[in-house]
Amino acid sequence: MRCIGVRGTSGREYRADAVLVATGGVSYPTTGSTGDGYRLAQQAGHTLVEPVPSLVSLVSHDADCKKMMGLALKNVTLTLFEDDKAIFDEQGEMLFTHFGISGPLTLSASSHLGDMKKHRYHAEIDLKPALSEEQLYDRITRDFALLANHAAQGALVKLLPSSMQPVMVARWGIDPATRANQITREQKRELVQLMKHWRVSIDARGDLAHAVITSGGVSVREVDPKTMQSKKALGLYFAGEVLDVDAYTGGYNLQIAFCTAQSFANNL
Repeated sequence: MRCIGVRGTSGREYRADAVLVATGGVSYPTTGSTGDGYRLAQQAGHTLVEPVPSLVSLVSHDADCKKMMGLALKNVTLTLFEDDKAIFDEQGEMLFTHFGISGPLTLSASSHLGDMKKHRYHAEIDLKPALSEEQLYDRITRDFALLANHAAQGALVKLLPSSMQPVMVARWGIDPATRANQITREQKRELVQLMKHWRVSIDARGDLAHAVITSGGVSVREVDPKTMQSKKALGLYFAGEVLDVDAYTGGYNLQIAFCTAQSFANNL
């Protein structure tokens, strides 16, 4: 089969020696990414990998996220677990929202999610990645000694942002009226574990309308990687996000678009 042009919705035909499909995915449909390229590819016999949102915020039913919405954390480590196996681990910035978590770390982690119907996912946040558990225990001990007469929440003033302090005390399970000098070694150890392994359930991806990119699309097995020409129809080419290729945030997806388009141009 050979592609010799396209036919518009009006019925008008546009003949060409080569046709390039570079219509993007289905993320942010208000920009024109409405999946037209997928339909064109299927008409030519191509297989589609199911499009799903990627580089997207993550939904959590954890009520603590909503309590801390708007809180941005810097220099933390986020680890994503699939069925209790770590599949992503990176340090950077993240954000709590009214629906879950967002920010650069979350967007990168989202690209590692698989089938959420088949697997369970949760995230753990290390709030003090520069400190080992023993170092953090010693830091907490020093802080509590300096703030000996403060109640539990006030004793955390040097350790955590203000909006996280009451949430931490509630999750810690300690009586909020407990003075810092009354907190036991065991309770300090429990605090260390919470700060090094703050758990957030991951219940769903954010929607495609707000995803940075689409994961999925035209199967790359059916496209020549050197020329980007279809293996199903000569004269038909693909470039950019319409393909089942995606990467982290930071310009890498733009680079994919540029490189695949250049491969097409080099073949003309």
